[in-house]
Amino acid sequence: MGEQLSPEEKYQLISRNLQEVLGEEKMKEILKERELKIYWGTATTGKPHVAYFVPMSKIADFLKAGCEVTILFADLHAYLDNMKAPWELLELRTRYYENLIKTMLETIQVPLEKLRFIQGTDFQLSREYTLDVYRLSSVVTQHDAKKAGAEVVKQVEHPLLSGLLYPGLQALDEEYLKVDAQFGGIDQRKIFTFAEKCLPSLGYAKRIHLMNPMVPGLTGTKMSSSEEDSKIDLLDGAEDVKKKLKKAFCEPGNVENNGVLSFIKHVLFPLKSEFVILRDEKWGGNKTYINYEELEKDFAEQVVHPGDLKSSLEVALNKMLDPIREKFKTPEMRKLISAAYPEVSKQKPAMKAPSKNSNPEDAEPSRLDIRVGKVIAVGKHPDADSLYVETIDVGEAQPRTVVSGLVQYVPAEQLQDRMVVLLCNLKPQKMRGVESQAMLLCASTDGENRQVEPLDPPEGAAPGERVFVEGYENGQPDEELKPKKKVFEKLQAEFKISEGFHAQWRQKNFMTKLGPVTCKTLKGGNIS
Repeated sequence: MGEQLSPEEKYQLISRNLQEVLGEEKMKEILKERELKIYWGTATTGKPHVAYFVPMSKIADFLKAGCEVTILFADLHAYLDNMKAPWELLELRTRYYENLIKTMLETIQVPLEKLRFIQGTDFQLSREYTLDVYRLSSVVTQHDAKKAGAEVVKQVEHPLLSGLLYPGLQALDEEYLKVDAQFGGIDQRKIFTFAEKCLPSLGYAKRIHLMNPMVPGLTGTKMSSSEEDSKIDLLDGAEDVKKKLKKAFCEPGNVENNGVLSFIKHVLFPLKSEFVILRDEKWGGNKTYINYEELEKDFAEQVVHPGDLKSSLEVALNKMLDPIREKFKTPEMRKLISAAYPEVSKQKPAMKAPSKNSNPEDAEPSRLDIRVGKVIAVGKHPDADSLYVETIDVGEAQPRTVVSGLVQYVPAEQLQDRMVVLLCNLKPQKMRGVESQAMLLCASTDGENRQVEPLDPPEGAAPGERVFVEGYENGQPDEELKPKKKVFEKLQAEFKISEGFHAQWRQKNFMTKLGPVTCKTLKGGNIS
């Protein structure tokens, strides 16, 4: 497919829209001599969502450039990542992924005969591969393995050995698939640099690494299979698409962390080379954009309204999803879906006799809607010298107003543009005439020289990202905490800052997907 292209034109096509390329010069040298061999792998865990169109559009670019492309269905990796896919479901989920991804590629006119599809367990259980896993384990430290998987493998306080194996297996895949390059998201960077360091220690060549940017989900955070509101499932109906896009973060003029714009940039423009804004004649009528930069400029200048952007994306997205929905309506596919992703039983568990230590009034921390926020404005309360009024982005269409008593503890300039942690499902409360729509969580010490310090989310966390307590990440927060039930007050009594400066409940860390929530100085403090 790339016969008519020069090596430089192939390079431009392969690298366009990527965030980073490791091994740029090596790739250019290979392209002067032959076609590049690339693999992309996906762990067969939760159901794929529309963000999967981002790597699919790059795979289309690779094929146009004449590359030989392998797609790996990483079933063993799915099991090793904290058993996100139970062993007995691996084969079923792999079949689901294979059918779904092949249909996606057909939808965007990618010829399947140019691709090689392979399942991880087809070669990862061989004698040679297993021996290399042992060889690798003799040269890799626990620290390096954990660090490599920090942004990909589920992080828990006491990690399983399986999660430490994950990065090494991904590195070995490059050798056993006989490729020149591995393609993935920028969240894979630590695994890629780990592979570059480790493969030569086994006598294998260092590979090229191609990294896509992480496309924000609809809430402004990473689009994730585990966060229902942040993603549109590939089999969602038209009404679900409308509802989720309506709730999507798309603030007028704001082009940062805008999942709607990002999807248009990274999927629709590479595939269609244009995007049409559909709107009423009284607002200027339809307008066709042939490059993304012009669309982004018009949105930033509020020439394009968020409502028109969303409704236009809705039309384009449904056209892409219709063929996929149609294929998966068949009895065979419906049976596969229900077998690969069995519904959790809705029966109530049998009542257990209370233990000595159990308390029927115990509240679980998963009931709290705690999120990362960014302070975008801060000023003194007009009627209270001790209070700040902050405007904080928590990943919603509009920022929230938060009133907090930090004036004597934190200078306003230290709060401005700071990333913070907020409790978002308390009942809004007026404080000296200004309604506070969330609580900014802080560490504090009691006594004569009281100190207060806002909690710090991990570096790289984005507004709206969920904060959970280890072991309670799968629960659903209450829509609004009822004041009379005092759920927060009961839980807050056991919030503490650990010796290692981690925010904890009952010695379990407050976490985001990027790591623990911390504070800088108040070891042993309370949290409120």
